[in-house]
Amino acid sequence: MVATPTDTNMIDMQTVSPDPEDPIFALHRGGKMEISATVPLRDAADLAMTYTPGVARVCEAIAADPEAAHEYTWVSNTVAVVTDGTAVLGLGDIGPAAAMPVMEGKAVLFKQFGGVDAIPIALATTDVDEIVETIVRLAPTFGGINLEDISSPRCFEIERRLIELLDIPVFHDDQHGTAVVVLAALINALRVTDRDLEDIKVVISGAGAAGVAIMKMLQSAGVRKIAVVDRSGVIHPGRDDLNEVKRWVAEQTGDWARSGTVSDALAGADVLIGVSGGTIPEEAVASMARDAIVFGLANPTPEVHPDVASRYARVVATGRSDFPNQINNVLVFPGIFRGALDVRATRISEGMKLAAAHAIADLVGDDLSATHVIPSPFDPRVASAVSRAVTDTARREGLARRPY
Repeated sequence: MVATPTDTNMIDMQTVSPDPEDPIFALHRGGKMEISATVPLRDAADLAMTYTPGVARVCEAIAADPEAAHEYTWVSNTVAVVTDGTAVLGLGDIGPAAAMPVMEGKAVLFKQFGGVDAIPIALATTDVDEIVETIVRLAPTFGGINLEDISSPRCFEIERRLIELLDIPVFHDDQHGTAVVVLAALINALRVTDRDLEDIKVVISGAGAAGVAIMKMLQSAGVRKIAVVDRSGVIHPGRDDLNEVKRWVAEQTGDWARSGTVSDALAGADVLIGVSGGTIPEEAVASMARDAIVFGLANPTPEVHPDVASRYARVVATGRSDFPNQINNVLVFPGIFRGALDVRATRISEGMKLAAAHAIADLVGDDLSATHVIPSPFDPRVASAVSRAVTDTARREGLARRPY
């Protein structure tokens, strides 16, 4: 579920102590995953093939042809889930050790929904150079890298450098997973409200990893009128307090974005997408266009409570599971990596992400309504539909090393 504090390093929280009577702590005791063998080890003959001396023949074959590792080791189906613990869910900068339950959970979701093996890795550094160097050195062990819960703007540079240095898929789920599922839900919300991507006015509240990625994705899909808002107001070329990423946002949105608050920006807007964790006044939502679309995605407290948003908006979505239209990244990342690994894609392109969004949106089909614009995370069709969209696009774009 989406929960992305932007522009802050830490969210205040109460001190929580382990409670052995709490079923959540009981479920997490000992961790949520394990390593298990895929081959039998029953006797000396099995041991001789699984380990020495038989394993030496496989090692020699891989030494002669490193590509063979994708056929004869776990590399072809294994992803590293890497964090430094600086932007964890709605908790903020809680460090690598405290991030591990989330990374384990992510790995479980990879396996459950995509059949992808994933290994959680929590790094005891926040230095960009050290993170990049560490991941590059670990990369021969994996078929892909999923970056997770790394604070903005560092996450953008880390991902960019890893994509340049590695020839395997690198995917920052807080950015691109969120952006894909938001676009999928928006495609269907626009069908419900009879709008076109090219005509809508969109306000994105939050300029962290998710907000910037959503802006990029919507532009790729054809949206032209986008305003991105941070804690200081609308990001526009006239501001002198912008970092490098926000200056780029200002350049990309300068044709429409104007100076003002989030309330100013929302007047007459068709769509609000909240990934900030802040609170947006009810009167600002009331000033939006008729049949507005409101995605308040912060967890556990949306920027606009669904009950409030529903007074003014035709379609409302959240990151929560207890309201309709849950925007959940699990709809995206298992299928994205399943497809990329299946064709040994060298990277995950914008085209693959757009194809994944359309594949998710199309699954709703005849069940489309204001309260059903996105499939359930438990819809068994989702991962395979996303995987097919990714593999087809990878082959068409020449990014697949396994073309058939």
